Order: sequence, then C-alpha cells, then structure tokens
Amino acid sequence: METIVLSSLLVGILLLGAPVSVAMILSSAASLALSNLPINVLAERLLGAINSYTLMAVPFFIAAAVIMNRSGVTRHILDFAACLIGHRRGGTAQVNVLASLFFSGMSGSATADVASQGRMLIPRMKQEGYDAPFAAGVTAAASIISSIVPPSIIMIIYGSVTNTSIGGLFFGGIIPGIILFVFLIAIVHVLSVRRGYPKGERRSWKQALPVMLRALPALFAPVLILGGIRFGMVTPTEAGVIACVYGLFLGTVVYREITPRSFVSIMEESVVATAVPMFIIASSASFGFALTVTGFGFMMNDVMTGITENPVLFMIITLLILFAVGLFLESTSALLIFVPLFAPLAQSYGIPDIQYGLLMIVALMLGTLTPPVGLQSFIASDIAGISIIKIDIWYFIAAILAVGLLIALFPSLTMLLPSTFI
Repeated sequence: METIVLSSLLVGILLLGAPVSVAMILSSAASLALSNLPINVLAERLLGAINSYTLMAVPFFIAAAVIMNRSGVTRHILDFAACLIGHRRGGTAQVNVLASLFFSGMSGSATADVASQGRMLIPRMKQEGYDAPFAAGVTAAASIISSIVPPSIIMIIYGSVTNTSIGGLFFGGIIPGIILFVFLIAIVHVLSVRRGYPKGERRSWKQALPVMLRALPALFAPVLILGGIRFGMVTPTEAGVIACVYGLFLGTVVYREITPRSFVSIMEESVVATAVPMFIIASSASFGFALTVTGFGFMMNDVMTGITENPVLFMIITLLILFAVGLFLESTSALLIFVPLFAPLAQSYGIPDIQYGLLMIVALMLGTLTPPVGLQSFIASDIAGISIIKIDIWYFIAAILAVGLLIALFPSLTMLLPSTFI
C-alpha cells in the first residue's frame, strides 16, 4: 500500500509539471511523513548521497569533457577518424561512430559526446545529403559508447552505490563497447548502401599523416587514465584529476586553443554541467530510500525469485524492465532507484558484480535514446532541427539491446579483462 502511495505521489507531482528530481524529493518527503519518520532523515539521505570520495570523480571527468571540447580535441579526433574510414560508403556517418569510440576514452559522458560531435557532424551530414532523422539517430546512438567504454561517469556512479570495483567496471566495458562499435558501423554501412548515402574523399598518406600525428596526443588520454588505474598509481577519482590536467596541457601547450580568458568560462560551464547530475544523484537516493522503507525491495525479491531461479533469465528480465523504465525516467535516476533493489538479487543468483553492473548500464542507456524523453535523442534531434519522434533510432536500439543480451549470455565478455588486469 505504501509503495502505491509513493508512486501515486510521484506521478501526481510530475503531472503538475515539476521536474523529475523535484518530484522525487517531494514524494519521498510525503511518504516518509506518512510512515512517521522524521523529515531530517530525508536531508541526511540527500547530503549523504553526494558526500562520497568516489563520486568526486564525476565533476572531474565532466570538467575534463568540457576542457577536451574547448581545446580542439574533438575536431582533431574527427579529422583522424575521417582519414581512417571517411572514404567509405556513408563515410561521414561512420566517422561519427568511430570518433565516438575515440572520444569516449576521454569524456565518459554520452551527453558531452552527442552535444560536441552533433554540432560538428549533423550539419555536415545534412549538407552531404544524409536524411536529418538518420544523422540525428546515428549521432545519438554512437554517443552511448561513451557510457560503456571507460572512463564512464555512469560506471563511477554505479560503483559508488554498490561498492563494485570501478577499475573492474572500466576494463569490463571495453569488449562490450568494441562489440557495440562494430554493430553500429555494420548498421550504418548497410543503411548507407541501401539508401545511397555518399562516400567521402580518400586522402593520401601524405595528406593523412600530419592529421594523424596531430591527433596522437589526444588519443593518448585513455592510455594515461587506464594505465594509471591498471598499475595502481591512481584511483578513479585521481584519474579524473589527471584527465583535467592533461586536457589543459593539450589545450594550452599542444593545440593552444585555451586562453586565460576561456579558462574562466570553461570552469563556469563545468560547474553548471556538474550541478545537474549531482542534484539528480541526491534526489534519486532519497526516492530509493523511500522505496526501501515501503518494503518494495522485499516485494521485488519475492516476485523475481518466484518467476525464475535461472540467473541468465533473471538478467534478461532485468534488461527488459530497465528498458521499459528508461522510456519514462532519466538514466541516472533509474540507476540510483533500481540498483539498490536489483544488485542484492543479482548477488543471490551468483552473478558477478561487474557483469551485472554493465548489464544494468547498457539497459539504462537504452532509455536515453527512446522517444519521447530520451536525452541523447532529444539533443541530437534538436541539433538536426527535427522532432524527436521522427529520429531514425530503432535499428541502433536493436543493436544496443543485442549487446545487453550478449552480456547476459556470455560472462567472459565482461569478466575477461578485469580478471586479467585488475
């Protein structure tokens, strides 16, 4: 009964037009009051959720993404990707996907990826004859790689909530991220051939070599981050600091596009970009606590164990549930609400923490693509000048869903590298 009341309050407040985070805080406060718990418990949960050394990595990696965008790194990465595969059928679309793979190793943010690359590539793709819905769709889908390949911000949040090794999650995401890249490239190629999208210009080695050399310092960033974590020299939080420092080095010394004046605006943008996810983390933690108080977790445990005792089937059910949740709820919020409920169940099934964490991340990132509220699709469609309903995204959603199924079926995809290097 209390769960129904909490859910009804949340939906009612949302229907009044309140933001999701505000709705979760207000509904949690009302639910706790009805449960005769002191309201200061809510304040403790709000502050406690973000009072974490591990979560300090989030603002650092967000700042690193902003610095990389403002330092010219994105442009050099795009030029490098164009040299490699830009001459193929649907070359610019394939460059979009490959550049996301490269950029993901520096930003850890799908939102930063779709915003930075989208502004550069979507107008170019439209000029070259690509349909606007396709240009927006491939940009939004490619950005998801940033959440699967390290250093992923959502991995940091998951690791902080569940005490799962963040380094393990980072290495565990490499193979699924590469598989997703291959799937997306294959879809882009098939659709480009079928629809007659253009080829790009093939560059000679004499033309390409300076571009590649120019991009090498930027491509070294993932090596620096993962190498530091692998050899125990830095924690993920410290790796975020290194990413910021290295980004500033690139912007001021190598590419010389960051000035003292622009540094101030970079810090301002980083603070604003950090405030949103941290507020979401705090509000989601309060709502998750309210759900726990209502006994929803015990009810979910009884339901799941009653449905199946097969761990693979449990993971597939998780994938489908979180996919459905993502249609209505922002990914970070869904993560912080459902992880405390599902993660203990996964342990009871004997599923490795890293494998289940990556499954949940892939499932939740699907929600960032699905209309009408998918954030990445919304950003990409806005840049393309079309309605989010028109975005050509469903082929790519099927590919990401397939990656989630592979994670559930083959534990070695996520456990091979962590067991080898961590």
